[in-house]
Amino acid sequence: MYSSPFDYYRAATVDEASALLKKHPGAKLLAGGHSLIPLLKLRLAAPPALIDIGRIAELKGITVKDGTIRIGALTTHADLAASTALRESCPALAEAAKQVGDPAVRNRGTIGGNVAHADPASDLPTVLTALGARFTVTGPRGTRTIDAGGFFTGMMTTALEDRDLLSAIEIAARQKGQGMAYVKFSHPASRYAVIGVAASVTVSSGTCTAAAVAIGGLVPRATRAASVEQALIGQTLSAGTLARAASEVARDLGTDILGDLYASADYRKAVAPVWVKRALAAAAARGK
Repeated sequence: MYSSPFDYYRAATVDEASALLKKHPGAKLLAGGHSLIPLLKLRLAAPPALIDIGRIAELKGITVKDGTIRIGALTTHADLAASTALRESCPALAEAAKQVGDPAVRNRGTIGGNVAHADPASDLPTVLTALGARFTVTGPRGTRTIDAGGFFTGMMTTALEDRDLLSAIEIAARQKGQGMAYVKFSHPASRYAVIGVAASVTVSSGTCTAAAVAIGGLVPRATRAASVEQALIGQTLSAGTLARAASEVARDLGTDILGDLYASADYRKAVAPVWVKRALAAAAARGK
């Protein structure tokens, strides 16, 4: 199927992109295109104009400074996975990026387009939610920052408003004693997450002092697993502790669990503790 007709513009700077968004109400931003183009072809989206931001250099790159990782919104999944700095300072994100789609998708798809699309089965939103990422947004109200907890608002919906442009994502770099990991149960055809789990644990003197766990794939948006986190803090991270904590995930799933022909909602709920335990075990091993 072909898309509806649209006008095409290429922006060279963020300011130019913002001006084009103002001039063309209802326009969509085009970055890597792996989220938007399928919607256009299926006519699930029919914007009057596309604004190509894929060549704006200021929106690309990864920097680590003063304990903060800053990632430009146009940084590709392949760049995330290959970054030595990211593998050292935030291995869970590099690990997740390596599992996105296939090489063609990873070489063109961007972190900004991925999180703005907010597919519940995507990998990066789960990791960014667990790690408390901050999203820098430029729009009619100027530049503002949105925390991960308020950025993903529902299935394929975010806090981004009309004419907003996501410019960068910031995450705290890994600290001493902190281990993090991302694991997923992949759909064999699409490689989307049937269940995805991101975990971060911090250990001091053998005791867990901080924990952050997020789940994706089986819920409409990436969600923190507060019950799992509470079961870890103050405990020695033994195999028994991890298993008991993982079993608490049922409290965090709610009743709106996703299901399809490949994996029903009941099945996903039943196996979720297994994948939470795997993520916790990997994170705990890296925190030693």
